[in-house]
Amino acid sequence: MANSLNRRNWIKSSALMAGGLAFFSGTISKLAAMPVAKKLAPLAKRFTDMDAIADAPLVLKARLLANENPFGPSPAAKKAIQEAIDLGYQYPMQSMGMLYDKIASYEGISSSNVLMESGSSPLLLAAAMYYSKGGKSIITGDPSYDDLPSHAERLEGKWVKVPLTTDYKLDLDAMEAKIDANTGLVYICNPNNPTATILDTAKLKAFCERVSKKVTVFVDEAYIDYLPDPIGSSMISTMKAGSNIIVARTFSKLYGFAGLRCGYIVAQPDTIKALSNYTTGFSLSATTIAGAIAGYREEAFLKEALEKTLASKEYLYSVLKKEGYEYIPSSANFVMFPLKMDSKKFVSEMMKRGVGVRSWQFNGKEWCRVSIGRMDEMEAFAEAFKQLS
Repeated sequence: MANSLNRRNWIKSSALMAGGLAFFSGTISKLAAMPVAKKLAPLAKRFTDMDAIADAPLVLKARLLANENPFGPSPAAKKAIQEAIDLGYQYPMQSMGMLYDKIASYEGISSSNVLMESGSSPLLLAAAMYYSKGGKSIITGDPSYDDLPSHAERLEGKWVKVPLTTDYKLDLDAMEAKIDANTGLVYICNPNNPTATILDTAKLKAFCERVSKKVTVFVDEAYIDYLPDPIGSSMISTMKAGSNIIVARTFSKLYGFAGLRCGYIVAQPDTIKALSNYTTGFSLSATTIAGAIAGYREEAFLKEALEKTLASKEYLYSVLKKEGYEYIPSSANFVMFPLKMDSKKFVSEMMKRGVGVRSWQFNGKEWCRVSIGRMDEMEAFAEAFKQLS
């Protein structure tokens, strides 16, 4: 049985006091020393490959650009959110503790192994700040999800990019070979974004067990719920066995909480304590917490949402095949395929037709990433795509 979270100790450790002050004063002082352009760079960077959004209609026929789950949140989560509004004037200390305990109990760990925030983004930022201190480097695949390493690079750290394998998977051997005395963290996104490829579980576990003896390994499992065996594929068991790894999870994908913002990491207690100094610890709203408690491990809803996602994905595969396009087989809720035209122009033309998608350039090719939506959205994609292919 997981330890119950002591409410008073949780409040003390929530960074409302010294931790919060350390985080805000440290962050503000660093940002204050930056030129204005550099302060704004992260925001600008996120949208440079999505310029066409500025000309998009307010309502898209198909919003397939952010890897969201259009089937959620679940009815139970929505009901809990609505009921929580009446108590919205209260700070949600008790319900936050309940959510900690529910996650810890399911995973078979202690609440001291868990740190929650408003989505995984603040936790990625915390890791970037902590592990890049003193100019340390962050090793990642290229391309991979760049939130953590891009934050590190604009603060004190260095970003070491390792090309993917020929089948577009993270190259664990090459990443391990890049580790040196200046390495602060190795970041693994599995399944990987934007390629939606998955690593062999046994090989990744061996990597984590071996490498974490030298340097902390951060495994981002944002898309783990889309796999056939999420529990068996997760690295949480490796953390429970004592390895110095961090595992990130989010409610933003299969749970349908992208706009509600709820995420967490599991790690060794000392790691949780260190990273809590770089988070507010109290950023989740009462409504989000209520929805997360009601929706967490709601198996019937998760199964239904996954089945609908897989059906839409198979439809997308058939469209691409029919139009003569290859694609990278996906283990997540998005598909990446190489284009036969300039990717930015493609995104712009699709947007004009009411369909939002993303673009990439790597491995000498122009790529499109399509998030999986409802079937009507996939049909809208197909209609627009046929006009351009």
